[in-house]
Amino acid sequence: MHSSTSKCDFLALCYLTLIFLTLFSPPTSAELLSGEALHQPNVGARSLLQNAASCPVSFEFQNYTIITSQCKGPNYSRELCCHAFTEFACPFAGDINNLTTNCASTMFSYINLYGKYPPGLFSNLCIGDKDGLSCEAEAPSPSSS
Repeated sequence: MHSSTSKCDFLALCYLTLIFLTLFSPPTSAELLSGEALHQPNVGARSLLQNAASCPVSFEFQNYTIITSQCKGPNYSRELCCHAFTEFACPFAGDINNLTTNCASTMFSYINLYGKYPPGLFSNLCIGDKDGLSCEAEAPSPSSS
């Protein structure tokens, strides 16, 4: 059962830690997907995410083909999955990094809905530096016409 008490407690603790780190960290650049945003708790579990403001981005109407066409299992390629993920997510970096909203959790919900990915796939595969995942190197590749 996915909604066990200990899992909910752990997710709530993770979220509180993220809030603490966000409040006492310097602002994140819009050219990064912050580490805090990439490690969102399971959206299906009850947690403090219920208090987050609604996301201004309509993730339910976005095109997830860039991710679902390139990031395929069962052996998920770090290079393909992370490139596709950053290509999709970087235009929304400012909203995703705003942890006072539910943007990151909403985005991951739709990515997982459309791609049927295992929980934590992108946060485990796509590891940036201490500040997060860089968006600066993202440019359309010549072969993607």
